[in-house]
Amino acid sequence: MKIFKKIGNGFLKIIDSIIVMPLTKLIYKITGKKDKNGKIFETLFTKPTALLFISLAMAILIFIAVDQQIIKFSDSSAEVFKGQSVNVVYNEEAYVVEGLPETVDVTLIGSKADLYIAKQSSNHSVTVDLTGLEPGTHKVNIEYEHGSKSIEYSVNPSVATVIIYEKVSDSKKLSYDILNEDVLNKKYVIDKVDLVKDEVTIRGPQYKLDEVASVKALIDIKDLPNVQAGKQTIENVKLKAYDKTGNVVDVEFVPETISADIEISAPSKEVNLNFIPNGSMPFGKAISSYSFSSNKVTIYGTSSIINAINDIDINVDVTKLNSSTTLDVDIPKPTGVRTMSQNNIKVKIDVTDVAAKSNVYSINLTGINTPEGLVAQPIDENNGVIEVEVKGAQSVLDSIQASDITAYVDLTGLVEGEHELNVKVKGTNTLATYVAKKTKVKVKLSRTN
Repeated sequence: MKIFKKIGNGFLKIIDSIIVMPLTKLIYKITGKKDKNGKIFETLFTKPTALLFISLAMAILIFIAVDQQIIKFSDSSAEVFKGQSVNVVYNEEAYVVEGLPETVDVTLIGSKADLYIAKQSSNHSVTVDLTGLEPGTHKVNIEYEHGSKSIEYSVNPSVATVIIYEKVSDSKKLSYDILNEDVLNKKYVIDKVDLVKDEVTIRGPQYKLDEVASVKALIDIKDLPNVQAGKQTIENVKLKAYDKTGNVVDVEFVPETISADIEISAPSKEVNLNFIPNGSMPFGKAISSYSFSSNKVTIYGTSSIINAINDIDINVDVTKLNSSTTLDVDIPKPTGVRTMSQNNIKVKIDVTDVAAKSNVYSINLTGINTPEGLVAQPIDENNGVIEVEVKGAQSVLDSIQASDITAYVDLTGLVEGEHELNVKVKGTNTLATYVAKKTKVKVKLSRTN
């Protein structure tokens, strides 16, 4: 009871400070000016109970006036809610709707308190109801729905012109594209891709289905469970439809995503390295021998490419080699090879003086790239025998035999008849220099019987 008494006394003190005292001062001023009525007011307002009832009555009158908006406070303001999502009500299984804005701006007008409550509330939305509308073009209102009667609003835009299409279906063959293949280790190649489906159903308005030229599954290597060799499955592969120029066409897919099995391998092959001198040695100098820090290298790539490669030529500039030296040399990566076990090696080159006497060999001339249906025959006085001079370090010359040398002419693109052609010479030992003493010969091409 003491608690209620304290609360009551506190309430009375509040009433006394905000209503009774101001009211008493007002009455005092009035009674001070009019003596005749002063005694009446003095008698009435000196009674505490009278003042209490008068104050209570005035408080009730003020509450009713504010609640019924008889008295309005001028604290109205406006606030703009930008980018409000538009909710569309229609039969999504049967129709496609175009022309509606994705978002609108809503301006709210009301008291600051009401606006604050509106911002905190989830009971509001922007809605367009297309229920009952048939395919065609329609003007529709964009409505803002909220739970407060004291707030005025405007929507921008408030009206939209929409086109309703009937939704149709079609089946399309499914292919695939590989995305982010560069994240794979360069040793790896994708051997095989198996899609769980070879065709999908696309849905949308007829004019969009007519635009679709291809449908592809976008297989993202970043979605692999593990980027390593072996067979793996990627789930939820996204689908995209494209027109004939490669632009994306916005249609629905059934199913929305598919899965794909990916087979990854790391084909490799070990190949030899060949030393190829590039340019001419300084006068009087020759290479007697060389050695690589590694004579082989492992190459990685698709099987069809690396199986066709048996060796890699290492071209070394020898134009300034006056003495023995060791060089760091890059290994050229053949076209189509993804990576190699190493990209450079060291090559040790021994340089000595050219042998005082060169070797000369008589080599039978051969023809390469003979046109189909023709046969080549030398018509010079030596009957196709070419003398070839071989120069180099004495140790190199001692290792060379006539069978290591080839003299030939290239018959590519020639027709029946006589032709004068350049003589070319090569040898298996690249440290020697091969020079044909006769640089041109005459060859006759004739039809085979």
